[in-house]
Amino acid sequence: MNRVFSLLTLMFALVLSGCGYNTIQTTDEQVKAAWAEVLNQYQRRADLVPNLVNVVKAEANFEQETLTQVVEARSKATSIQATPELINDPEAFNKFQQAQGELSGALSRLLLITENYPNLKANQGFRDLQTQLEGTENRITVARNRYIKSVQDYNVTVRSFPNNLTAMVMGYAVKPNFTVENEAEISRPPTVDFGTK
Repeated sequence: MNRVFSLLTLMFALVLSGCGYNTIQTTDEQVKAAWAEVLNQYQRRADLVPNLVNVVKAEANFEQETLTQVVEARSKATSIQATPELINDPEAFNKFQQAQGELSGALSRLLLITENYPNLKANQGFRDLQTQLEGTENRITVARNRYIKSVQDYNVTVRSFPNNLTAMVMGYAVKPNFTVENEAEISRPPTVDFGTK
């Protein structure tokens, strides 16, 4: 009886090793690690926003509406629970991505408007925060690119035969990835008009 059990265990192990189970586990863990880095960088950005807003508030005549948009976008972006399950739910992932995009847009508008305030541009604290924010945006881009690559590897693994059979039996599905919201708009070449004299 023990010999039959040992033989069945060995056969089961051989079947699992040839069906991509270990590869699926490896790529799934790589996706989780890459996602954790994305979240880490988004949190870093969210932590910088209150300091940036406080420095900008010191400029007495700064556009209050712009500051309000930044604060609201940060609040929305940080209110979404970024759990590990988020990367398995395309709808929740899309909401998270939209909220982060809104914060990016609000921060871009804030930094663009600050160009009109020489006192603010001369403020060392503001310049330091702006540099940290720019560095964080670069880190977010790198982390997102790593995540995109990890998801691509994982999705190819779970969609390839015979791994797809194992993935189906074990409940592993294709994971959502970052997308470009305005894909049609950015695929058109820009219009350049230098005007006529």
